[in-house]
This record gives sequence, structure tokens and C-alpha cells, in this order.
Amino acid sequence: MYSIVVKNSLIKIVQADITDLDTDVIVNAANAQLILGGGVAGAIRRTGGSTIQEECNKIGGTFVGGAVITTGGNLKAKFVIHAVGPRMGEGDEDSKLTNAVLNSLKLMDEHELKTVAFPAISTGIFGYPIDRCAKIMIFSVKKYLAGETQIREVVFCLYSTSDYEVFNRELNLN
Repeated sequence: MYSIVVKNSLIKIVQADITDLDTDVIVNAANAQLILGGGVAGAIRRTGGSTIQEECNKIGGTFVGGAVITTGGNLKAKFVIHAVGPRMGEGDEDSKLTNAVLNSLKLMDEHELKTVAFPAISTGIFGYPIDRCAKIMIFSVKKYLAGETQIREVVFCLYSTSDYEVFNRELNLN
């Protein structure tokens, strides 16, 4: 595990199943319809239970780059932020990923939540390159934490060893 401090907050990289983490919030790499299908979303649905999908259905969806919050159901995390990242090839992917991260962090502050775990948003079936994802997500989080926030810990939770190593390298570079 590698970590750095930005102002009053800790950023750390872990290799784990995000649904096992005991943070205030875990972030779901969501689609715009908020359907909990495969990948991270499927793991959240299986572990967290049907309540999370029911809450998503009531919300109805959000835009690419947007984020919404639900309870965590049966997860250790109290809440799930559903952040919609871009699909590769749709255009303006980097700014959409940046917005998904920043909108998630803004929701954290609005709800006075202190700890969050992010997956590598859009790198699964959405086809976003892992190295670009790491660069944008880490830069966006560091910039946000340098401002006024009550967030105390941001965890980048990667499932595979190769993704974990990419995020570790990127955090070390910056």
C-alpha cells in the first residue's frame, strides 16, 4: 500500500475488493441508467443487496460525468456514490472522467462524509485506458483535496495487481 498526504487528507492505493472496504462511501463505476450490471456495479449489487438498485431506480439516472448517492444496503460502507464515467470513443472522455471524480467528491462534502474508496472508473467494459484513468483520477483528487474540504481519506481500490501497480506508479510520479 502506498499513500501520500495532501493538506489534511490521506490518499492511498490498495489492492482489494471494494465491497469489503469499511469507508463511509464506496464509488460505483456506474452507467447513466444506474443499472447495476457487471464489474464493480455487479459486485456492489451482489454484496449490497437489492435496496441499492431500488434506490437507483427511484433516482432514474444521471449524465456522463455526474454522480448520485444511495445508501450502502448490506455493504460495510454506509453509502454508495454512483459516478458515471465515459465510454471510450464517445468524445471528451478526459473531462467527463474528471467531472465524475469531482462530482463524487462534492457529494462527499455535501453529505459531510469523511472517507471514500474509488475504483478505476470506466476501465472495464467502457474501455478507458488504465494509465490515463490513474493520471486523471489522482490529479483530480489531489487538486480537490488541496482546496477546502472535510474529506479525510481517499482510497483508490484496485482489484487486479496490474491496475494496482499502475495507480501506485502514478501516485509516486506526482
